Amino acid sequence: MRTVAVIVLALAFAGSAGAQTGKNLFGQFCAACHSVGPTRIGAGPGREMRQQDAAAPSLRGVGAMAADFYLSTGYMPLRKVGLEPRRSRKVLSPGEISELTSYVASLGGGPAIPSPHPERGTLSEGMHLFSDHCAGCHQIVGEGGYANGAVPPPLEDASDVQIAEAVRIGPWVMPTFTKKAITDKQLDSIIRYVDYAKHPDDRGGWAIGHLGPIPEGLVTWFIGAVLLVAFCMSLGKRLKSS
Repeated sequence: MRTVAVIVLALAFAGSAGAQTGKNLFGQFCAACHSVGPTRIGAGPGREMRQQDAAAPSLRGVGAMAADFYLSTGYMPLRKVGLEPRRSRKVLSPGEISELTSYVASLGGGPAIPSPHPERGTLSEGMHLFSDHCAGCHQIVGEGGYANGAVPPPLEDASDVQIAEAVRIGPWVMPTFTKKAITDKQLDSIIRYVDYAKHPDDRGGWAIGHLGPIPEGLVTWFIGAVLLVAFCMSLGKRLKSS
């Protein structure tokens, strides 16, 4: 009994210490924009309070999923409020991300971190669903693109969990897809297709970095134009010599 009590106390202490660490990390990296108190902390260097109020949403009720996505991708913390979040080098370690995510989740209700199972999905269904819902911005090969007011990122570095989180959260200008719009089973198929698109089977073709049909078509036309010019120059020299 004494051993069990010691273990329980140790776990409670560890949980308390982890929560305190998460709170400290929140104060260091997040509170300047996402303050959860009755008053906001200073906007920070290079940040206008007016811009901050308009750009930084409350984190109460967002749950662990949003916090994990934005931190694990390096989207947050932003260097300047108002910028489009882009994948970058993570400032926090995996352990710190876990502690900070737990603290954000403790601020209120919200979805937990998802556990997708792409092995249960269907590749062909995933391709059709990705074409319908995602390819308009990310290209059919998941190499990113351009949209009004945003630059949809390539998906080559996105993990299965991050893909599932992005679909449910809808970061930046991306729409939010509920489980009614895309079921968990369909989401598994989408993730399976994205994983395939990262390393597709290029049988009998020249991948050209998997940039997508439009850039690859432009490369084809460029090569054809060079060959045509070379042919015309060769023909001109023969006619001139004769």
